[in-house]
Amino acid sequence: MNAPRKIIHIDCDCFYASVEMRDDPSLRDVPLAIGGAADRRGVIATCNYPARAFGVRSAMPTSRALRLCPTLVLLPPDFERYRAASRAVHRIFRDYTDRIEPLSLDEAYLDVTGCDACHGSATLIAREIRARIEAEVGITASAGVAGNKLIAKIASDWNKPNGQLVVTPAEVDAFISPLPVDKLWGVGKVTAQRLHQLGLHTCADLRGWSQQALVTRFGKLGRSLYHQCRGDDNRPVEGGGRRKSLSVEHTYPRDLPALDDCLAQLPRLLADFTQRLARADPDEPPHKAFVKIKYHDFTQTTMECVCAAPDAAVFERLLRDAWPRGQRPVRLLGIGVRFADAAPVADPTLPLWLGDEPVV
Repeated sequence: MNAPRKIIHIDCDCFYASVEMRDDPSLRDVPLAIGGAADRRGVIATCNYPARAFGVRSAMPTSRALRLCPTLVLLPPDFERYRAASRAVHRIFRDYTDRIEPLSLDEAYLDVTGCDACHGSATLIAREIRARIEAEVGITASAGVAGNKLIAKIASDWNKPNGQLVVTPAEVDAFISPLPVDKLWGVGKVTAQRLHQLGLHTCADLRGWSQQALVTRFGKLGRSLYHQCRGDDNRPVEGGGRRKSLSVEHTYPRDLPALDDCLAQLPRLLADFTQRLARADPDEPPHKAFVKIKYHDFTQTTMECVCAAPDAAVFERLLRDAWPRGQRPVRLLGIGVRFADAAPVADPTLPLWLGDEPVV
């Protein structure tokens, strides 16, 4: 019999903002956000907790964030300092295990099964890692500890900031059963709305549906939901994968009838995409930008161009060029980039959890 796995998910708290507050303590108690300028249709990459009290959130257009919080201090990202902090955090990880799967600069899975540190206790290892990150790097981190990646990642968000949650194998059912379906991977706003319309609000509700019924209704996502609502996840912690692309997609509850309707959706797509790209490794340069269109009859087309730094104008041009290929109502839009020299993937398992806005 194999020993039960011990998985830790570590997630640094508001990472970019934490580095800025560490280096300039005067920013600690003021609303602070890292992101692009409002006059350039920028979006918020992350913000501190005083800013969140005003309703400011990641992926929000900067213009809206400033309306919600006129006193918001907005700083451009400084990736060189963020990379340095990330390297310091990962050096701490490697003191405990070499089974590390990075998700971004500021979060990772660690498999500490069989680790001798802290008498083999994953709970104590997570606590010690968090204490060292605070003492040696000057920022705080939260952790989830569980027997698989699914539960560990959900748990790490439970006691933020600067906290942790342990879910033992015996506690998985009690933890996952009342969990809102919105917390599951692959469930975006549209899918959550569809689930709610079917009376599916919690994982306990989902368990009332067979796998075949969920697959019939939701396709590949249905199979994922069937296992997630039971807390099942056998994926190993593994690094060394290679990212080929990063994208966001959205399926619309009503087809977009014309090109102008599609163009009107670009700001939201761009906000989500920019936030996710900001969390990816800045050393991994984009090579091409692309737009994906799926028409109402499920035919689809993709238009791309060579571009190292795509912005709203690039995606708008690609969409204008791609749409006439079908000239039909559109059910799905996506934008993204392909990478030239792929670096270790942030999370190679994400395509398994397809939803409204998957990262590919």
